[in-house]
Amino acid sequence: MGLRTGLHDELCRILAEFCIQNRKTLGFADSLTDKEIAERAREHVYFQPKENTRILYPCIVYKRSRIDTTFACNMPYAQTKEYTVTAIDRNPDSPLPDMIAALPMCVFDRHYVTENLYHDVFTICF
Repeated sequence: MGLRTGLHDELCRILAEFCIQNRKTLGFADSLTDKEIAERAREHVYFQPKENTRILYPCIVYKRSRIDTTFACNMPYAQTKEYTVTAIDRNPDSPLPDMIAALPMCVFDRHYVTENLYHDVFTICF
């Protein structure tokens, strides 16, 4: 188990890879380098965004959802933090959810559509 910043970096890496692979359909200029696209993709990964945050799509939104505690001799022995990770895209066939599903300790939870945006929700222990 790692720090939340490690999860954030991993989600940024996944979204950057997704944006680089889909640069044409996402409308990135041909003059942009992979590094520039990766830097822009980092801005589309949100940790517990406030309600007034302007979210840019496609994106990944995540939040801590629970902490599972293991006890030994009635004392907390180990804790595992669970996060809810949501991939949001305008494309119903987006490969982004598949990329997130490939992460270790990641389980698909549900799919739903709101305002023509496709949401795939996962639970991940990190």
